[in-house]
Amino acid sequence: MKTVTATEVKNTFGTVMDSALVEPVMVKKSGRSSVVILSVAEYERLTTIEDSYWANRALKAEASGYASAKNVQQLMKDAEGA
Repeated sequence: MKTVTATEVKNTFGTVMDSALVEPVMVKKSGRSSVVILSVAEYERLTTIEDSYWANRALKAEASGYASAKNVQQLMKDAEGA
């Protein structure tokens, strides 16, 4: 993963964006890791993985008697709106 300073991002944002299309870019501010810039494709990939994880957890919970599919769907909708 490429690492840049916040000042570098400020001064070369277009170049940093181009880099983020290839790999995530860690941004450090005051010597500490602050944020990561990543492509939309990578963000969507990670979001899909997370959604699948939580859907699987919900199905396991339902099978164990914790919640119905309808209840889980409502909880997920509520969480998205939060």
